[in-house]
Amino acid sequence: MTRKERYKFVIDYFEKNMPVAETELAFKDPYQLLVAVILSAQCTDKRVNLTTPAIFKTYPDVRSLSKTTFDDLFPLIKSISYPNNKTKHLIGMAQKVVSDFNEQIPMTVDELIQLPGVGRKTANVITSVVDNQPNMAVDTHVFRVSKRLGLVPQTASTLLAVEKILIKNIPEHLIHKAHHWLILHGRYTCLARNPKCEQCGLQEICIHFRKKNTQ
Repeated sequence: MTRKERYKFVIDYFEKNMPVAETELAFKDPYQLLVAVILSAQCTDKRVNLTTPAIFKTYPDVRSLSKTTFDDLFPLIKSISYPNNKTKHLIGMAQKVVSDFNEQIPMTVDELIQLPGVGRKTANVITSVVDNQPNMAVDTHVFRVSKRLGLVPQTASTLLAVEKILIKNIPEHLIHKAHHWLILHGRYTCLARNPKCEQCGLQEICIHFRKKNTQ
Protein backbone atom coordinates (compact mmCIF):
# COMPACT_ATOMS: atom_id res chain seq x y z
CA MET A 1 0.00 0.00 0.00
CA THR A 2 1.38 3.39 -0.97
CA ARG A 3 1.39 6.30 1.45
CA LYS A 4 -1.24 8.04 -0.69
CA GLU A 5 -3.50 4.97 -0.51
CA ARG A 6 -2.95 4.71 3.25
CA TYR A 7 -3.99 8.33 3.80
CA LYS A 8 -7.05 7.87 1.59
CA PHE A 9 -8.10 4.79 3.57
CA VAL A 10 -7.78 6.63 6.89
CA ILE A 11 -9.54 9.77 5.67
CA ASP A 12 -12.39 7.80 4.11
CA TYR A 13 -12.82 5.85 7.35
CA PHE A 14 -13.01 8.93 9.55
CA GLU A 15 -15.25 10.87 7.18
CA LYS A 16 -17.72 7.99 7.36
CA ASN A 17 -17.40 7.09 11.04
CA MET A 18 -16.56 10.44 12.62
CA PRO A 19 -18.12 13.09 10.34
CA VAL A 20 -18.32 15.55 13.24
CA ALA A 21 -14.98 15.93 14.98
CA GLU A 22 -14.26 18.86 17.27
CA THR A 23 -12.54 19.79 20.48
CA GLU A 24 -14.02 18.47 23.72
CA LEU A 25 -12.98 21.63 25.56
CA ALA A 26 -15.93 23.85 26.49
CA PHE A 27 -15.62 27.44 25.28
CA LYS A 28 -17.67 30.31 23.87
CA ASP A 29 -15.03 32.54 22.28
CA PRO A 30 -11.31 32.63 21.40
CA TYR A 31 -10.38 33.99 24.84
CA GLN A 32 -12.07 31.09 26.62
CA LEU A 33 -10.55 28.54 24.25
CA LEU A 34 -7.05 29.94 24.77
CA VAL A 35 -7.43 29.75 28.55
CA ALA A 36 -8.74 26.19 28.29
CA VAL A 37 -5.98 25.01 25.98
CA ILE A 38 -3.26 26.49 28.20
CA LEU A 39 -4.80 24.67 31.16
CA SER A 40 -5.13 21.41 29.21
CA ALA A 41 -1.40 20.75 28.92
CA GLN A 42 -0.82 17.33 30.55
CA CYS A 43 -4.34 17.45 31.94
CA THR A 44 -7.62 15.92 30.81
CA ASP A 45 -10.24 17.97 28.99
CA LYS A 46 -12.77 16.72 31.53
CA ARG A 47 -10.83 18.23 34.41
CA VAL A 48 -10.34 21.48 32.50
CA ASN A 49 -14.07 21.73 31.76
CA LEU A 50 -14.80 21.33 35.47
CA THR A 51 -12.39 24.14 36.27
CA THR A 52 -12.98 26.84 33.67
CA PRO A 53 -16.56 27.91 34.55
CA ALA A 54 -15.38 29.53 37.78
CA ILE A 55 -12.51 31.22 35.96
CA PHE A 56 -14.76 32.63 33.23
CA LYS A 57 -17.32 33.80 35.78
CA THR A 58 -14.65 35.68 37.72
CA TYR A 59 -12.69 36.83 34.67
CA PRO A 60 -15.16 37.13 31.76
CA ASP A 61 -12.66 38.69 29.39
CA VAL A 62 -8.95 39.04 28.81
CA ARG A 63 -8.78 42.50 30.39
CA SER A 64 -10.20 41.33 33.71
CA LEU A 65 -7.79 38.37 33.69
CA SER A 66 -4.87 40.71 33.00
CA LYS A 67 -5.60 42.64 36.18
CA THR A 68 -5.71 39.72 38.58
CA THR A 69 -2.97 38.53 40.90
CA PHE A 70 -1.39 35.14 41.37
CA ASP A 71 -2.98 34.77 44.81
CA ASP A 72 -6.47 35.47 43.44
CA LEU A 73 -6.25 33.21 40.38
CA PHE A 74 -4.36 30.27 41.82
CA PRO A 75 -7.21 28.92 44.02
CA LEU A 76 -9.39 28.59 40.90
CA ILE A 77 -6.96 26.31 39.09
CA LYS A 78 -5.15 24.51 41.88
CA SER A 79 -6.80 21.22 40.90
CA ILE A 80 -5.16 21.41 37.44
CA SER A 81 -1.73 19.92 36.79
CA TYR A 82 1.17 22.39 37.20
CA PRO A 83 -1.04 25.11 38.71
CA ASN A 84 1.84 27.43 39.63
CA ASN A 85 3.18 27.72 36.11
CA LYS A 86 -0.25 27.86 34.52
CA THR A 87 -1.38 30.64 36.85
CA LYS A 88 1.65 32.70 35.82
CA HIS A 89 1.12 31.85 32.15
CA LEU A 90 -2.54 32.87 32.15
CA ILE A 91 -1.84 36.23 33.75
CA GLY A 92 1.15 36.87 31.50
CA MET A 93 -0.85 35.85 28.42
CA ALA A 94 -3.70 38.18 29.30
CA GLN A 95 -1.37 41.10 30.00
CA LYS A 96 0.39 40.69 26.65
CA VAL A 97 -2.87 40.37 24.72
CA VAL A 98 -4.04 43.62 26.31
CA SER A 99 -0.78 45.49 25.79
CA ASP A 100 0.28 44.17 22.38
CA PHE A 101 -2.89 43.01 20.62
CA ASN A 102 -5.55 45.51 21.66
CA GLU A 103 -7.34 42.91 23.80
CA GLN A 104 -7.94 40.67 20.77
CA ILE A 105 -6.66 37.09 20.74
CA PRO A 106 -4.30 36.96 17.73
CA MET A 107 -5.07 34.46 15.00
CA THR A 108 -1.69 33.60 13.55
CA VAL A 109 0.71 31.00 14.89
CA ASP A 110 3.63 33.46 14.85
CA GLU A 111 1.71 35.93 17.00
CA LEU A 112 0.22 33.39 19.36
CA ILE A 113 3.57 31.82 20.26
CA GLN A 114 4.67 35.22 21.58
CA LEU A 115 2.21 34.77 24.46
CA PRO A 116 3.33 33.19 27.75
CA GLY A 117 2.24 29.57 28.00
CA VAL A 118 1.57 29.26 24.28
CA GLY A 119 3.72 26.92 22.23
CA ARG A 120 3.31 25.79 18.65
CA LYS A 121 0.83 23.04 19.54
CA THR A 122 -1.44 25.44 21.41
CA ALA A 123 -1.22 28.02 18.61
CA ASN A 124 -2.15 25.37 16.07
CA VAL A 125 -5.16 24.35 18.16
CA ILE A 126 -6.43 27.92 18.48
CA THR A 127 -6.09 28.79 14.80
CA SER A 128 -7.53 25.51 13.54
CA VAL A 129 -10.48 25.40 15.93
CA VAL A 130 -11.45 29.08 15.83
CA ASP A 131 -10.59 29.86 12.23
CA ASN A 132 -10.39 26.45 10.51
CA GLN A 133 -6.85 27.25 9.45
CA PRO A 134 -4.95 24.26 7.98
CA ASN A 135 -2.74 23.83 11.04
CA MET A 136 -2.07 20.46 12.66
CA ALA A 137 -1.58 20.38 16.42
CA VAL A 138 0.46 17.31 17.29
CA ASP A 139 0.07 16.05 20.84
CA THR A 140 0.91 12.64 22.26
CA HIS A 141 -2.26 11.13 20.78
CA VAL A 142 -1.61 12.41 17.27
CA PHE A 143 2.05 11.42 17.50
CA ARG A 144 1.19 7.86 18.60
CA VAL A 145 -1.73 7.21 16.27
CA SER A 146 -0.08 8.60 13.14
CA LYS A 147 2.91 6.32 13.69
CA ARG A 148 0.87 3.23 14.48
CA LEU A 149 -1.22 3.72 11.36
CA GLY A 150 1.86 4.26 9.24
CA LEU A 151 0.90 7.80 8.27
CA VAL A 152 4.38 8.92 9.27
CA PRO A 153 7.60 6.88 9.38
CA GLN A 154 8.91 5.59 12.69
CA THR A 155 11.98 7.76 12.14
CA ALA A 156 9.91 10.92 12.56
CA SER A 157 11.14 11.63 16.07
CA THR A 158 9.76 15.10 16.84
CA LEU A 159 6.32 16.66 17.04
CA LEU A 160 7.28 19.16 14.34
CA ALA A 161 8.47 16.42 11.99
CA VAL A 162 5.16 14.58 12.37
CA GLU A 163 3.22 17.83 11.90
CA LYS A 164 4.99 18.61 8.62
CA ILE A 165 4.40 15.12 7.20
CA LEU A 166 0.71 15.11 8.11
CA ILE A 167 0.15 18.56 6.62
CA LYS A 168 1.90 17.52 3.43
CA ASN A 169 -0.31 14.46 2.94
CA ILE A 170 -3.75 15.54 4.20
CA PRO A 171 -5.92 17.71 1.91
CA GLU A 172 -5.74 21.28 3.15
CA HIS A 173 -9.47 21.64 3.75
CA LEU A 174 -9.45 18.59 6.06
CA ILE A 175 -6.39 19.36 8.19
CA HIS A 176 -8.29 21.16 10.95
CA LYS A 177 -10.70 18.22 11.22
CA ALA A 178 -8.02 15.53 10.89
CA HIS A 179 -6.38 16.91 14.01
CA HIS A 180 -9.50 15.95 15.99
CA TRP A 181 -9.89 12.63 14.22
CA LEU A 182 -6.46 11.50 15.37
CA ILE A 183 -6.80 12.91 18.88
CA LEU A 184 -10.20 11.34 19.52
CA HIS A 185 -9.12 8.02 18.02
CA GLY A 186 -6.10 8.03 20.33
CA ARG A 187 -8.16 9.06 23.32
CA TYR A 188 -10.88 6.44 23.02
CA THR A 189 -9.66 3.61 20.77
CA CYS A 190 -5.93 3.63 20.06
CA LEU A 191 -4.95 3.90 23.72
CA ALA A 192 -1.29 4.13 24.65
CA ARG A 193 -1.04 0.98 26.77
CA ASN A 194 -4.02 -1.15 25.81
CA PRO A 195 -5.32 -0.14 22.40
CA LYS A 196 -8.80 -1.42 21.62
CA CYS A 197 -7.75 -3.03 18.35
CA GLU A 198 -10.79 -5.32 18.32
CA GLN A 199 -13.03 -2.23 18.08
CA CYS A 200 -10.95 -0.43 15.45
CA GLY A 201 -11.96 -0.22 11.82
CA LEU A 202 -8.43 0.63 10.75
CA GLN A 203 -6.91 -2.80 11.45
CA GLU A 204 -6.45 -3.44 7.72
CA ILE A 205 -3.80 -0.75 7.32
CA CYS A 206 -2.49 -0.47 10.90
CA ILE A 207 1.21 -1.26 11.23
CA HIS A 208 0.93 -1.66 15.00
CA PHE A 209 -1.91 -4.18 14.67
CA ARG A 210 -0.01 -6.20 12.07
CA LYS A 211 3.15 -6.33 14.19
CA LYS A 212 1.19 -7.29 17.30
CA ASN A 213 -0.45 -10.20 15.52
CA THR A 214 2.74 -11.55 13.92
CA GLN A 215 4.81 -11.70 17.10
